[in-house]
Amino acid sequence: MNGTLPAPRCIIDKVSAVHRLTVLTLNVHKGFTLFNRRFILPELREAVRSTGADLVFLQEVHGSHQQHAERHPTWPQTPQYEFLADSMWPQFAYGRNAVYPHGDHGNALLSKFSIRAYDNLDVSIHGNEERGLLHCQLEVPGHEQVHAICVHLGLREDHRQRQVDLLLALLDSLPADEPVIVAGDFNDWRLKADARLSGHLREAFGKPARSFPARLPLLRLDRIYLRNAQACEAQVLARYPWSHLSDHAPLVAQVTL
Repeated sequence: MNGTLPAPRCIIDKVSAVHRLTVLTLNVHKGFTLFNRRFILPELREAVRSTGADLVFLQEVHGSHQQHAERHPTWPQTPQYEFLADSMWPQFAYGRNAVYPHGDHGNALLSKFSIRAYDNLDVSIHGNEERGLLHCQLEVPGHEQVHAICVHLGLREDHRQRQVDLLLALLDSLPADEPVIVAGDFNDWRLKADARLSGHLREAFGKPARSFPARLPLLRLDRIYLRNAQACEAQVLARYPWSHLSDHAPLVAQVTL
């Protein structure tokens, strides 16, 4: 799946060069709290908006789900990623990974910058874990282009290693001098993927931060990696309200290009 998006209604000034931006990554957990006890997408939208992030990397976000829409009065009439984008992120891209009788979900990127083109690379390995790498080419003032790759890797170690192979191949195909931001849920609690990626990318925290479960982060599942860019500040958002809005704590980083 790939595409070129129309010109947005509102976009960041194209004249002034941008050398610093805020990046947020979050596994949305399909808009539900831990154990799917409560649908909280409207509260999550307000929390995400409060960060003022320029780029928002989302995993496990619904494009549609007929049964949930019938059961929950606050279920949005638009896809979840479009509801979260609202009027703050004029551009967004969605990579549909999993399709089932009642709907679909995947990765999404919300952007204050124009998205020149995007492509969703299917990295699913045989089985029932549909996964993808959503690659977006961004028009960031002052740069030829900036690459944003939203990642959600599998739960099995052998699957993750093969998916890392595909991610590294994608990175090798990109211009060596252009900024690249790779963020998402790597499910890499054993840090084996990080050991391989660290030779090609710089992790925003120096080493992966603890982000799961959100209320008491112990496992280092979520990441922000950079190439031709640096993180001058990075933070795990594990306090209230974030601790009650997903099973993953979001990561936010100030990135200089």
